[in-house]
Amino acid sequence: MNAMDPRPLYARAAAQIASLIATVRPEQLGGVTPCTEFDVRLLLSHMVGGTRRIAVIGAGGDGLAVRPFADGVPDDGWSAAYEEARAQVRAGWADDARLEAPVRVPWGEATGRIALAGYVMEAVTHTWDLSEALGRPLELDPELAEFALTIAARVLPDEGREDPELPFGSVAPVPEGADAYGRLAAWTGRRPLVTARR
Repeated sequence: MNAMDPRPLYARAAAQIASLIATVRPEQLGGVTPCTEFDVRLLLSHMVGGTRRIAVIGAGGDGLAVRPFADGVPDDGWSAAYEEARAQVRAGWADDARLEAPVRVPWGEATGRIALAGYVMEAVTHTWDLSEALGRPLELDPELAEFALTIAARVLPDEGREDPELPFGSVAPVPEGADAYGRLAAWTGRRPLVTARR
C-alpha cells in the first residue's frame, strides 16, 4: 500500500457518492439506513462532515477538531454541500508531499497515504449504506469495494469489536451471492436493508 496513491480512488469514490446523493428524494430523508443510529438525513450529514474533516487533514490542519457532521444543511442542499466538501478534499490533498506527511486521524497517527486509503474504505462503506437506504438506485463501482475490502481486512480485525468507541459491529453473515459491497458491508458489521424488506 505504501507505493500506491489513493487519491484517484478517493476521487472515484467521491464522484460515486455525489451521483448517489443526487438521487435522494425529500421523502427519503427520514428513512432508515444500515447504520441503525442514522436516518438518511443524518447519514448525509456524516458523509458531508466527514469529507470536510478529510479536507482539513489533507491541508495540514487538525482534522480531529472538525465535527464529522454537517449542521444547518437544508434538505435540498445536500448535493451542493457534498460537492463543496469534495472540492476541498481535492485542493487539500493536491500536493504530493501530503501523502508522506504524518497526520492524525481518529484511529491514530499515520502517513497521509495510509490515512486517505482508510478514508476510501469509509467512503465506500457509507456509499453502500446510502445505496441500501435509497433502494439501490445506481450500479456501484465494484473495484472501489474490492479495494475497500482489502483495506478493511488489514485495519479492522474480526475480533475486538466490543469496543464501544469502534464504529463497526461484529462481522455479519455474508448473504448468499453477495458482491464486493455485500462482503464489505458484512465485514463492517452491516446487514442489507433491501433483502430485509422483501
